[in-house]
Amino acid sequence: MDIREEKHLSIELQISNFRTALKEFEKLVEHVAAQKRDERAGLFIQREDIIDYDKFYVAVQELFGPEVKNQDVKCFYRKLCNNPDASIDWCEIFGYFSSEEDSLASQMDEENLVFLISRKQRVVISGSRRRDVIKCIVKIPQLDLLITASQKGLITVFNSQMRVQTSTNVTDTSWITGCDYLSQLKRIVATTERTIIVWDYKAQGSGQENYFVIKPMDHCLLCVCVVSLPDQLCRDDILLGDDGGFVNKFTVNSDDFGLKQAKSKKKLQSQVLDSKNFTSVKRKLHNDWVMKIRYITALSCFGSCSLDSVHSLVLESLKRLEDNLPVREFSMPRGANTFCYCMKANVIITGGDDKVLRLWHPNISTKPVGKLVGHMFSIMEIVTNEKDQHVISLSSAKVFRVWDIQTLSLLQVFHDSHGGPGDMQIYSMVYDSNHGMLITGSSVMDMYPLTRMVQDTKQIPHTHEREINVMLYNRYFHQVLTICSESIIKVWELETGLQIYQILDPHGFSVELTSAAIDETGFLFATGAYNGTIKIWDFGSGQEMKVLPEGKDWKEEEPWIRRLIFLKAQEKHQHLVLTLERNGKIKMVQGKEEEAYLVVIWELPNVMPFLQDVNHTVHLRTSPKHRSLRIPFPDVELVEKNFSQHINYSSAISMEVNCIDLLQVEGYNLIVAGTLNGVIILWNFVNSTVKELYRPEDCFTVDPDLDPKRFRINNILFLFRSPECARRSSQDSVCSSSQCDSSKGPQSNKGSKQSIHDNEVKGEKTDVTAGEQQLVDKKQPGDTNVIDTQPPVIVTAHEDGHLRFWTMEGKLLKNMLPFTKHSAISLTSLYTDSCTRVLLTGNVEGHVILCSISSFLDPPHEEKKLKQLLAWRAHSLEIIQVIYVEDKQMVLTASIDGSVRLWHAFNGHYCGYFGQRRMFEISQTSDFILPCDVNEYPIEIKEENKFTEKKQKYEYPLVFDQQKWKKMSSMSLLFKRTPPKAFEVDHDFKFFKSLSSPKIRRRALKGFLTENREAGIVFGSLPIYRVPSPTSLRFLPLIGSDAQRESADGIPGKKKGVHVQHEKMSRRRSLKRHLVPQINLASSFFPSISK
Repeated sequence: MDIREEKHLSIELQISNFRTALKEFEKLVEHVAAQKRDERAGLFIQREDIIDYDKFYVAVQELFGPEVKNQDVKCFYRKLCNNPDASIDWCEIFGYFSSEEDSLASQMDEENLVFLISRKQRVVISGSRRRDVIKCIVKIPQLDLLITASQKGLITVFNSQMRVQTSTNVTDTSWITGCDYLSQLKRIVATTERTIIVWDYKAQGSGQENYFVIKPMDHCLLCVCVVSLPDQLCRDDILLGDDGGFVNKFTVNSDDFGLKQAKSKKKLQSQVLDSKNFTSVKRKLHNDWVMKIRYITALSCFGSCSLDSVHSLVLESLKRLEDNLPVREFSMPRGANTFCYCMKANVIITGGDDKVLRLWHPNISTKPVGKLVGHMFSIMEIVTNEKDQHVISLSSAKVFRVWDIQTLSLLQVFHDSHGGPGDMQIYSMVYDSNHGMLITGSSVMDMYPLTRMVQDTKQIPHTHEREINVMLYNRYFHQVLTICSESIIKVWELETGLQIYQILDPHGFSVELTSAAIDETGFLFATGAYNGTIKIWDFGSGQEMKVLPEGKDWKEEEPWIRRLIFLKAQEKHQHLVLTLERNGKIKMVQGKEEEAYLVVIWELPNVMPFLQDVNHTVHLRTSPKHRSLRIPFPDVELVEKNFSQHINYSSAISMEVNCIDLLQVEGYNLIVAGTLNGVIILWNFVNSTVKELYRPEDCFTVDPDLDPKRFRINNILFLFRSPECARRSSQDSVCSSSQCDSSKGPQSNKGSKQSIHDNEVKGEKTDVTAGEQQLVDKKQPGDTNVIDTQPPVIVTAHEDGHLRFWTMEGKLLKNMLPFTKHSAISLTSLYTDSCTRVLLTGNVEGHVILCSISSFLDPPHEEKKLKQLLAWRAHSLEIIQVIYVEDKQMVLTASIDGSVRLWHAFNGHYCGYFGQRRMFEISQTSDFILPCDVNEYPIEIKEENKFTEKKQKYEYPLVFDQQKWKKMSSMSLLFKRTPPKAFEVDHDFKFFKSLSSPKIRRRALKGFLTENREAGIVFGSLPIYRVPSPTSLRFLPLIGSDAQRESADGIPGKKKGVHVQHEKMSRRRSLKRHLVPQINLASSFFPSISK
């Protein structure tokens, strides 16, 4: 066998092995996707069967070798977890993508510029004629619509998703030169060379092709704009620029178009209106063509530019069009092709054939305040990005330049390579501030997105390479500390998102950090590892200060540090840290300034075996060996009389403490703990007792069919309002109530649902913002006695997805299931502000829930006052920590997906993530965007108000009630000889008072015929019901006649039999003789009923 055959066989073997690996990989992906679908459905999965990222990464490496990159596998796993039903391509494991949309990593390294050119989108307008070009593009921000007008007459309206909403084709011999939107008339105006076209784009059916044509015009129209004045109703002013240097103002009203269009039923292509019937004024302002005209609302004036070197730019109010007074003129060589206004910088930017951008102050026309030089060809279009203070200019060679207005520096240069030499020109350009996109129009429409918009919405956020274990916020330094499972500590600046420093392997090589805490001053922070070691660091410099080394016998005890809490030291130059280990032990660690090592000084005894029932309390006593130590929580031991009541439970039940919290204020010295089996334990060091507040039923029994973690308490928190916060909240409530009382008026109860809800939300926000201010240390002597300090409330976050609020005695105040898009989801974290006004919680599905608890904490703790305000999805995977930043009204979230993200607290808007390329913009109201792994919008919880629940007291339609009519009818009113006067009509016509709601039939009508083939398939299958006919009305008296009702029973001496027919005839003759002008009400009130 020669060398070639050996190579061929080896290649075939490699291909076969790779195909086998692909099949195994597909099975692995299907298995993981099935698990994620089961988790979303709420099914229980054994922990050893769950394929987490580590298992998935190991399995992929076994299939494809160690060359597979960790970051590529992580992106693939996140995508699979976020959407298990999405289409997956195996090449993504190796960092290759089938479409250029997903290959962002290399692009971000190469292009950190303003616009991301590689993500350009192109829209080809269908229906346009051959060699047609887009002459004008207009953006309507308030409606989020885009209007385009092609040169040969196609006007198109696009929605926010850039889909065609409607279009029309103008059949005119002349070309379209411009278009705009009439804000008051809700129509689109376009100009051709000789006519004005007004089109109602919202008309349905054939109305889409109906438009109005206003002609003739004196000169060739070159540009158009609409004067947007909010005080004008049903009227718009149109400014026109022509080739004679004139600026024309046309005034159009709604009466000019609406009525004439409704009269004709025929399909008309256009309706011609005479231009002389419209109010118009014009004035010659330039000696050459008017190239561009705009109305600047901020300056209350219009601007027009021309190729005239003397009168290049005119900036004046509309009143100057009606007189011959001098106008404000700006002169520049070779004139100006275009101009725009930047409101924030208060400058006007002009550009023309001299290839120079000039910046002018609106009130200084003698000399520009700045120049931007760099274009090699004539400048054709200029637009501004107000938010970022950028100017985008376009030359005739299709070269774009992006400038910074404040620094006058060039930020980016790019060009459009579409088309050949004959298609060099781009005729229109507009910047869409709603979506952060530059839109240009030539033979096609191109859209260039901002790089920051793509980074925010398309790039997967990652702060660390591995999942986040700890996130802390230092409120004094305004910095965020994050720790990942690779034991990398990073410190970030909150306002900018920039990284300050990082610490690699702080507890040694490959020692994972599991917990951390910051002291109350903000100068120190402590870290704990899985091997039980603890270190104290200087926060500002990141230098190690003290360490608790690993013990020799710790490996058997599982000394994994689950929680660290700094305590208030009663002596100077010492540090006290409360620790919770994975085995449930609670210890206190002490560190003195002169010593380099930390020391464990005491450990709380395990009381779980000695607590028998909910009401049972175990007494404590101080240990004699540590009585001399001045520490906030003394070393205690159990009283021996309780030891005889020891009960042994099954070893299969996990009873370890899972979470703790402490309250160390005046009058309270408490530690509360939540266990894995749902028991809540309260250590009271003031009364020297430990009490079991709550124990779930069957928490000490083993059921193999149920989830053993169903009772687990994942987090626990004290809700306590200090006297300063209570005093502040009471003052706020008094002020708000006085304002409410003073604002009550005759129309105070007339409010819509939206307005009432807005007031409630504003009230909640004012409560929160008031609590965000720093508390004043000045205390008046009499204030502390007025406001009583309320006892603390305990809140627990459970595995079953419920929030439960407890009193100190163990009474359940509220059992709340937060509202999210999915069913009950396990809660993982809790956080509250300094004055306990809001409560934040996160769950394993990545949702953040915001609740208002300010009113609920006041006795008697009414359940209705606990309100959920907002819920939004912040991550696609589990949230491990959520933090509320009071002074910024921001929310920090950390997840196992490796990212720490920043959100606006009261609307759930995404701001960014720590580690992104651009800095945060917290102060500015950013556009509403979502990260790429989240596709759910925030859910705002609105509650119905009693004032908005207006019950309808009447039923309709009203029908005539015959019985009611008989009771109310009067013989004297019906048979008056003279017609009723005007004031008597209301009393005579009692028909309207005899109306009533229809009678509901209690018995169903019986159908007797179905499936009538002659009536057709639809109507023939409907049942036919028989309705009993009402008694026919033989005679209705006529108002104004002398006839009187005669009855055989009512007149004495009347005979029956032969004389009946004669009496009827005489009665008819009397009616005919004595009839005055008749008012016959029978035909109006009673329909004809066939017998």
